[in-house]
Amino acid sequence: MPDISRRGFTALSLVPVGASALSAAPAHAASHATGTDTPKPREAAGNPHGGGNPHGGGPHGDLTDLLDLRGFPAAAKPPENNPLNAFADLGAWHAYGLPDTGGRRHLGTGLAFSGPLYLAEEYPWYLSRAFTRFGLTDERTGKRVDLRDDPTPSAYSAPGRLTQQRTVSELEITLTLRYASDRTASVTAEVRNHGTGPRTVRADWSGTLLRHTEEPVRSAPRLTATGTGVAVRFARVRDYDQYLTTGQTRFEVRHADAVDTTVHADRYRTTARRPRRLAPGERTVFTWTESYTFTEAERLADAEAVRSALDRPERVAARAEDRWADYLKRALAHVPPARRRPAAKAVQTLLTNWRSPAGLLRKDVLTPSLTYTGFAGGAWAWDSWKEAVSTALFAPRLAAQAIEAMFDHQITEDSAQRPQDAGMIPDAVFYNNTRQGSINWNERNSKPPLATWAVWEVYRRGGDAAFLRRMYPKLTAYHAWWYRNRDHDGNALIEYGATVDAANDSAQARRAAAAWESGMDNAPRFDDVAVAANKDADGTTVGYSLRQESVDLNCYLYAEKQYLARIARLLGRPAEADRLMRERRQLGKDIRTHMYDRRTRFFYDRAPGGGPRTDAGKGIEGAVPLWAGAATTRQAAGVRSALTDDAQFATPLPLPTVSRDNPAFDPHGYWRGLVWLDQAYFALVGLRAYGYHRDAHRITERLLTHARGLLGEGPIHENYDPLTGEGRNASNFSWSAAALLELLRMS
Repeated sequence: MPDISRRGFTALSLVPVGASALSAAPAHAASHATGTDTPKPREAAGNPHGGGNPHGGGPHGDLTDLLDLRGFPAAAKPPENNPLNAFADLGAWHAYGLPDTGGRRHLGTGLAFSGPLYLAEEYPWYLSRAFTRFGLTDERTGKRVDLRDDPTPSAYSAPGRLTQQRTVSELEITLTLRYASDRTASVTAEVRNHGTGPRTVRADWSGTLLRHTEEPVRSAPRLTATGTGVAVRFARVRDYDQYLTTGQTRFEVRHADAVDTTVHADRYRTTARRPRRLAPGERTVFTWTESYTFTEAERLADAEAVRSALDRPERVAARAEDRWADYLKRALAHVPPARRRPAAKAVQTLLTNWRSPAGLLRKDVLTPSLTYTGFAGGAWAWDSWKEAVSTALFAPRLAAQAIEAMFDHQITEDSAQRPQDAGMIPDAVFYNNTRQGSINWNERNSKPPLATWAVWEVYRRGGDAAFLRRMYPKLTAYHAWWYRNRDHDGNALIEYGATVDAANDSAQARRAAAAWESGMDNAPRFDDVAVAANKDADGTTVGYSLRQESVDLNCYLYAEKQYLARIARLLGRPAEADRLMRERRQLGKDIRTHMYDRRTRFFYDRAPGGGPRTDAGKGIEGAVPLWAGAATTRQAAGVRSALTDDAQFATPLPLPTVSRDNPAFDPHGYWRGLVWLDQAYFALVGLRAYGYHRDAHRITERLLTHARGLLGEGPIHENYDPLTGEGRNASNFSWSAAALLELLRMS
């Protein structure tokens, strides 16, 4: 059998990289700078979306506009699957976009980024179509400088920033947004005089709230003038279905210049007290910050970052450029040059979905998707494991934090609610938990045990032994929980199941939670499967199990035993390592004996006390034994045959979750036929591990070239139609981005 050291997202031989800074230190950044220098050349025009798209110059010259970020929101509440992509950085809880040609009416005579989109703790909302519109008045004539008059406006994204440019009346205006901290965006407006005579201009900023149509959300935000700009204060709203604010939640714009602000209902206008005079060839920079905080404590903690950004914006810019250059150098190291752009898009997707500590999220997390309502404000267990592995390529400290954030909520023996589940990791964690009223936090089930694999890969790709020492006892407790609470027959072949929980109050609810625990929520193999109670020695129910032993679950545990053994040896625990390897050998034998069907030459879940459940048909979980290294060479050949058969898994977009000849196959059916890039990747690594390199390469190329928008500027989707390649369900999906980065590294 192949050595599992080549398993998982480690098929390529990589040199571990050193840990990068999780975020830039508070940037000491210049409120405004003036100077005379050679005017820079006008950037290229011609973007079909309404702006130039300069692909030359700078450290990321070929990596502009990785995603189409253009567009203005139509309403305060975005659609469940928001069609507008967004940009965020450093774990901020607010994000921005670029203007599009059709939406210039929202800008008047000014210039602005769209949004911001902000998270009301667990749900995304828009504060405005364009909250901070920058404008200029010519002091000599008293007339507005109409920034709409540029026939070739430029608006583009580059790694770590958004930029717009206009040239009107011999004035060139460059608006740039970067993040200075996890709560603050730094924005600069550079104005250059390209004329032959002096110009005197006065800056102003204006905006309008975008209100929801229904209470209590409609009345939550309120504009307030401040001594340095304008703020939006949010009333306390605890609508757990859609909107959560504390009464301290605040969005605030602060200016480096002395300003005066007037507020009229939902509109404001801020004006610089002093104009600025520009000699020919001279430039000046206006600087402001846009901060979003949940509590007054956060606002105070972020004050230094705000001051630094206002004082020295060039330092914010330099640190952002250096940080992103480091991200991309690491992430793109083994990517073919022709595929740098989709790889960088994957990095951008992961970093936009990064959320910094807030509420009960005590460490940085990687959320599934900022642009999908239900996925924007929390972290899921097995999502985090997969996302962390790929994030470790370019930001290993962030990757480690994303794992540890989930383990912050590991159930312990002294739990008041569920001591019987000591060791378990909840399915999903959010700003609030269930006891505080959250309907998103989920302890009804866990998720597949890929945590130890993720910890090992993060360590190998840039972690340290201290990380392993912290995690090892937590990982062994999680591993033991599966065998204590999910082994109905006591035969060491484990089942997916559900916890003892108020929400698991019926057989139907328990079966649904058990299917969620697999991560493959509605897969055909779970249709109409019974659920049984698991009891401890005293006869007390400690959990529930599906009445079938799942092949993927036991293969994950098979792999986990080896990763745990490796960590144990590294930490000087040889006896524990030996025990784990003995258990692994027995489990491998049981998987090969009880879960492989010789007639159909494929792996399946096992019926209670019986053999493989071939009646459920073939699913992609049958390829997991190859990823785990549990299959024999002959068994792997059978799986390979199915994966390369046009009538089974070799669909136009290959590797659907359910075989095409399965009666339950549905190309739109979530886990009943769609292609999920993570599962496809596991199958491809498995093929490579057993020597089927040509097959793996051919399938990888079909995946990359047939999934619509994957190699272009379209968002990375949760899953894809196996027949048409159309992206389905959530856009900007983190674990798909993680898998894409790995696929590109092996293409």
